Amino acid sequence: MTTMSGARTPAGATTVLVVEDEPAIAQAIARRLAAEGWTVEAVGDGLAGVAAASRLRPDLVVLDVMLPGIDGLEVCRRIQSERPVPVLMLTARDDETDMLIGLGVGADDYMTKPFSMRELVARLKALLRRTERAALALELAAADAPEPPLVIGDVTIDRAQRRVVRHGEQVHLTPTEFDLLVALATTPRTVLTRERLLAEVWDWVDASGTRTVDSHVKALRRKLGADLIRTVHGVGYAFEPVQDDAAGGAADDES
Repeated sequence: MTTMSGARTPAGATTVLVVEDEPAIAQAIARRLAAEGWTVEAVGDGLAGVAAASRLRPDLVVLDVMLPGIDGLEVCRRIQSERPVPVLMLTARDDETDMLIGLGVGADDYMTKPFSMRELVARLKALLRRTERAALALELAAADAPEPPLVIGDVTIDRAQRRVVRHGEQVHLTPTEFDLLVALATTPRTVLTRERLLAEVWDWVDASGTRTVDSHVKALRRKLGADLIRTVHGVGYAFEPVQDDAAGGAADDES
């Protein structure tokens, strides 16, 4: 186990749990995040990761998919079942199936090894900002000043409670999936580029991350139905209310 903190870490600083079985990678991540003034604890197997998450109650989790004991997907399931927390998954394989499964068990973002430490920090900071925005929305709701729900076709998006209903049934989305859906649904039938979605939802402006957008769109389609989000080849995506698509068939699933 490795615990590190920045030299000027203030009280109540961000706490990050790193679950990674390759010591060199774990130590490099811990050093880089500690340089941001964050408190970091690193563990090397899945069961230790679950126990550390329960004990630390971290603000963020960096989680490798391939771990001894239990794999990162099961770790993510167990962590999220106890307490929702932003999770960024790391994978050694550029395998979209792994990415979609990771998103399905509650991960908010993923990166494929090898990766840039600068990008890792930027992604984690974006996760923190999204968490803060979600907390603010709940505060406004508690103060009786919530944003009104978006009702588009047969989809209702309650931004205050961060709940989505389609066909009268609630659809469970991760925080990132919810933010992506809101970004698309706020301007229905308008094509948003991958770069714009990456900037609005992830606060990340490097085009190298646009595949993250594609995988999250696919995850949304699996949960909400492929007919709601239309792909515009080479450009991006548009939210299409069901009544506008009745004669057009299912949306293209190209990414």
